[in-house]
Amino acid sequence: MSGSVGLKVFAPATVANLAVGYDILGLAIDGIGDDVIVRKGSQNGLRINKIIKNKGLSLDIQKNTAGFAAQQLLKSLNLENEPIEIDLIKNMKIGTGLGSSAASAVAGVFAVNEFLGKPYSKPELLRFATEGEQIADGSFHADNVAPSLLGGIILLTDAEKLEFVKLPAPPGIKVVIIHPHIEILTRDSRSILSDDVSLNNHIKQSANLAGFISALYRTDLELLKRSLDDIIIEPQRAGLIPYFSEIKHLALNEGVLGFSISGAGPSMFALCSNSVIAENTVDKIRSFLKDNNVESDFYISNINHEGAKRY
Repeated sequence: MSGSVGLKVFAPATVANLAVGYDILGLAIDGIGDDVIVRKGSQNGLRINKIIKNKGLSLDIQKNTAGFAAQQLLKSLNLENEPIEIDLIKNMKIGTGLGSSAASAVAGVFAVNEFLGKPYSKPELLRFATEGEQIADGSFHADNVAPSLLGGIILLTDAEKLEFVKLPAPPGIKVVIIHPHIEILTRDSRSILSDDVSLNNHIKQSANLAGFISALYRTDLELLKRSLDDIIIEPQRAGLIPYFSEIKHLALNEGVLGFSISGAGPSMFALCSNSVIAENTVDKIRSFLKDNNVESDFYISNINHEGAKRY
């Protein structure tokens, strides 16, 4: 497709880790994400024409997750000199814990793949997108990229080989997102984590992960509620988020299925069995944060099962 208008795609925001699956679990949400417009360029090679809504990001292909992911695709096809330009519409702020850099990487590679006539399937784009996202925090992990690209709840069964399973989602599940207006970069949030995990905690967390997966397949919300408990990562990161323990207590009192940190934070998420619980949870937490002068954004979303899409 050529011309000045171009082809436009969207890649959704994500909630990574889901309490019990550090670097191997994530889900896509509705309504938040990044857009990329791709068109035939006026010069050879891939070029980022402009970034809309976040002028602080680099136009350098090697320093931009959208550009780098798309460039990796072009390299694989020996099309590095193909005249292509992209506009990145950066609807998401960086450092939110909602997969901002991953959404850009996915949007970039998905847009160029669409522009070229879909030489790769969605799953085949996963490695390019993950390599793109890696330049944001220096770590190779697809817990944000995979659900943004593929939609739904994704379990990475081999994080290095990028082997995955799309897990079933119980009908009616709502995702509450609380985003306090502070910035925590993934690179910094990862740096505080200890490499040491006690055998006892490993056993407990393994049981929680197994229980969570089993609950999804069985649509067992009680088991889901018992399993959504992070005893390894959350205790180490909770201190980075103002009033985290108080907010979690409020959410659990409203009957949410589980509550934890979204990705590296500062965003937090709650899984809810219905919209009434979701709305009541938002009302209580919004009131609490307002009383404590913490500006925040709130979202109630379905699980996004489509992932990246073309407009």
